[in-house]
Amino acid sequence: MTTAPPGDLFHVYDTTLRDGAQQEGLNLSVADKLTIARQIDGLGVGFIEGGWPGANPKDTEFFRRACEELKLEHAQLAAFGATRRAGMKAADDPLIAALRDSGAGVVTLVAKSHDRHVELALRTTLEENLAMVRDTVSHLRAEGQRVFLDAEHFFDGYRANRAYALEVLRAAFEAGADVAALCDTNGGMLPDWVADVVNDVVETTGVRVGIHCHNDTGCAVASTLAAVDAGATHVQGTLNGYGERTGNADLVSVVANLELKLGRQVLPEGLLRDATRIAHAVADVTNVPPASRQPYVGTSAFAHKAGLHASAIKVDPNLYQHMDPEGVGNDMRLLVSDMAGRASIELKGRELGFELEPELVKRVTQRVKTLESNGYTFEAADASFELMLLEEVEGVRPSYFDTESWRVITETRPGEEAVSEATVKLRAGGARIVTIGEGNGPVNALDHALRQAIQQLYPEIVKFELIDYKVRILDQGHGTDAITRVLIETTDGSGSWVTVGVGHNVIEASWMALLDSLTFGLRRHGA
Repeated sequence: MTTAPPGDLFHVYDTTLRDGAQQEGLNLSVADKLTIARQIDGLGVGFIEGGWPGANPKDTEFFRRACEELKLEHAQLAAFGATRRAGMKAADDPLIAALRDSGAGVVTLVAKSHDRHVELALRTTLEENLAMVRDTVSHLRAEGQRVFLDAEHFFDGYRANRAYALEVLRAAFEAGADVAALCDTNGGMLPDWVADVVNDVVETTGVRVGIHCHNDTGCAVASTLAAVDAGATHVQGTLNGYGERTGNADLVSVVANLELKLGRQVLPEGLLRDATRIAHAVADVTNVPPASRQPYVGTSAFAHKAGLHASAIKVDPNLYQHMDPEGVGNDMRLLVSDMAGRASIELKGRELGFELEPELVKRVTQRVKTLESNGYTFEAADASFELMLLEEVEGVRPSYFDTESWRVITETRPGEEAVSEATVKLRAGGARIVTIGEGNGPVNALDHALRQAIQQLYPEIVKFELIDYKVRILDQGHGTDAITRVLIETTDGSGSWVTVGVGHNVIEASWMALLDSLTFGLRRHGA
């Protein structure tokens, strides 16, 4: 029986690149996987599962390039694969050879621990399945690789045939496996059920137990913590909870709860403070927008909207948040909305660098409530709020040009795509400027025309890029005459900001948001 090496008392094991990549709509190139692996390594996890070499060309290529290009500071790379096929020696199985040749120091083997799966899916006997486990583990250990076992469908198998499920674990452990990770493959378990089974496995078999949970009951994180409490010393999960169906246990939530709530140091000191940055950086690569309400690292995780909350936070921030967001690299945010009281406005002003007098706070609060009743939203458009606040504080809204007029024409011809043309007339730098811009839509055309008009005066705008555009119909009962709200997100490469426009005409609302976007960006760059 193997024992854990020194300094290896608790494992944090990331499976974003393999199990997380099975999420619907998530497609990763080899370059994407290498980039994500570097980010995850920055979190300080112990193991990064790279994929299944031999099973698909992309994962085989990933391990080939990882040997040359991936320099991990904290994590070891793990290759995922299955036990040898029935009736074949592990040494002769080409899929086992791919695991041997992957260059990974760790192999995670998935094995059937549910008797029904053995007979129906593998179409072999229960005894042959045990032989497959023993032979594969011992072969890889003899080749110098460390082996973790993923006991697939373990909890369902335990309920159906406890004795056999436990025998699979013993077979792997006696052959040299370091860890037996119990997998809630279907995600149907609840935390108490998981804890009871883990406790029984630890006491009955003596194997080192790991836990791998899916989130189909919404309990993946809670079940993982329950398993740790019952004796598991190896936790598996994915960044941002990626994964098939409803996803896997969110690894950041698991680790943050272990360190910040339960006082267990499971990552290198201080690296949890990078969690928010890393979670969002990985989301940028996957092109799956991060959930704003994601615990710990979501943009709304420490956001406060109600006036009562803001009043309390003004006295002590911890009155309405469970921890200092800096512990995970996040920030407290104060949302300005029609629910906001004076304390919200005062604190938001302070956040933006203004000490607001009581009368000004009262005036801004009333203006926010009035505008939001007309369709504006400032909780999602901080940049527009800052411009409005500047107008109230300084008596004039920041402006870099004066608009004379604008118009948009969209032309369509049979069999061809529609083309929009915008004309913008404005005054800037003491001159009257008239420009024409074309685009694949009216907003795109307006954006091009406006940029052309002021680019020579303000070359900074070359850095500005519109990255998101949202339209919301506010009073749907009015049909095409309804009020429209437009939100535009812009980036300059180092950060982003959101602006809002509202009007009966969607193009007019878009123009308002565009003006705010460029004005805020120019001010941000000190124009």
